[in-house]
Amino acid sequence: MSAQDRPRARELGVAPGVFSPGPLNAITDVGGVLVGQVTVIEGDSVRTGVTAILPHAGNLFLQRVPAAIVVGNGFGKLIGSTQVDELGELESPILLTCTLCVWKVADALVESMLRLPGMENVRSINPVIGETNDGYELNIAIRSRPVTALHVRQSLATARGGPVDEGSVEAGAGTRAFE
Repeated sequence: MSAQDRPRARELGVAPGVFSPGPLNAITDVGGVLVGQVTVIEGDSVRTGVTAILPHAGNLFLQRVPAAIVVGNGFGKLIGSTQVDELGELESPILLTCTLCVWKVADALVESMLRLPGMENVRSINPVIGETNDGYELNIAIRSRPVTALHVRQSLATARGGPVDEGSVEAGAGTRAFE
């Protein structure tokens, strides 16, 4: 059974929150929000990836959006939260990836943003990168840090509205929940 064939929580009678979902029950139901997803599978020991969430299709550094970050698990790796808390704005896409790839993904995002038109004089960028803890049975080669700058660029380039892949894909490819 694929992830798309499995029933969603609402179909099983679990209704989180107090609001009704949008037509896709996805983050892309919010106007202008785009999601890019890349899954990295290598042999039988790498199952990970990167997910990019963009609040709009423009240059986020030049067209920042109001933002806040709430930490639900203080044990996780999270780059960029302090500046968002201090200034109340987001200046980069939000990327999610495996535990040991957070820093590589942050570096690749900064590199990609510095290459954008209009960024020639930028001296500081606050990337926002969060982890999905996937270093167990499915992504046992996590120490190889398999997510690359190419994967980051692909996730940014393929970001789109509409349906979002669900299940064991992209940044969540090797993640476990509800043990």
